[in-house]
Amino acid sequence: MRALLVAVLLAGLGIAVGSVLVLAAGLLLRLAGVPITPVLSIVISLALATGVGFGGVALLYLWYRDFDISYVGVRVPSLREFGYVVGGYFLTLGLVFSAAVVISSVGVEGGTNNAAQIGMENPEVLLLLIPASILLIGPGEELLYRGVVQNRIRERFPAVVAIPVASLIFASIHYVSLSGAPSARLISIAVLVLPTLVFGTVYELTDNIVVPSLLHGAYNATLFSGLYFFVKYGGEMQQQAAFLFG
Repeated sequence: MRALLVAVLLAGLGIAVGSVLVLAAGLLLRLAGVPITPVLSIVISLALATGVGFGGVALLYLWYRDFDISYVGVRVPSLREFGYVVGGYFLTLGLVFSAAVVISSVGVEGGTNNAAQIGMENPEVLLLLIPASILLIGPGEELLYRGVVQNRIRERFPAVVAIPVASLIFASIHYVSLSGAPSARLISIAVLVLPTLVFGTVYELTDNIVVPSLLHGAYNATLFSGLYFFVKYGGEMQQQAAFLFG
């Protein structure tokens, strides 16, 4: 129970610290008379929430327990590990799009990811989010939620428990970044569990945080690229696609 409690607290702390940093930065910029554009808002969120917030909480936890970065496993992926990235990439997209088709066919709606919503209204933001997915979003989220949260649960439970529990924690924290009715947000969270199960499994198989980071980044970058295509060239799927991001 202590392992589970610590894992949940770490996940919540990452969100809390990131949110406070973003709010403080926004307040300082407004006091300085700097207008907060959609692009600047995304830049602040990526740098402070995902980078400083998530990454900082993960590193502070390692420092608190007197662990070094080897606890999460950091090394250049081997050819075999790159194979996991490629295989996981196609598996993740297949699972998520299959879920999207099922949800669409039964006539229900998921919540909309706020970053994706901003991107639909300001397509230039999506062009920023594509590289940021690989450079910041994937590494930052994986370091905290796979490298620290999943590892902490794994210290007391087998992989068959640690992976789905960590995945559920990770998907659940996205509730605050979704808009829509509570039921719609829960549908989106259920879908987001699917890719995180793949991320967690790949991490378990490789013990190298770089591998799920690359996989996560490539997955998000693909969805942002697809959303940009729909926004620029039209299509009825852009709203449905906006709830798939994790």
